[in-house]
Amino acid sequence: MQYVRLHIFISGKVQGVYFRQNTSYKAQELNIMGWVRNLKDGRVEAILEGERENINKLLDWCNDGPENAIVTNIEIMDETYRNEFSNFQILTTV
Repeated sequence: MQYVRLHIFISGKVQGVYFRQNTSYKAQELNIMGWVRNLKDGRVEAILEGERENINKLLDWCNDGPENAIVTNIEIMDETYRNEFSNFQILTTV
């Protein structure tokens, strides 16, 4: 198993459509650790740590998001896996 860490920014109509909550549910289902939050510029930001296969499944889900979301872009940055999280959290807007 390969463990990875990604830092992602999701653009489009992704706030006010329960994107963070649904991302959290999906991450927990896939045993992914990290966090998700809204940004003041309208994007959603997340740090994801877990098995590569499960991270890819979550990214596939993020391409569509929950009902009423319209995802126009996902910026993905690979980071060094740190195993620093014990759960997946929804953080406050920054």
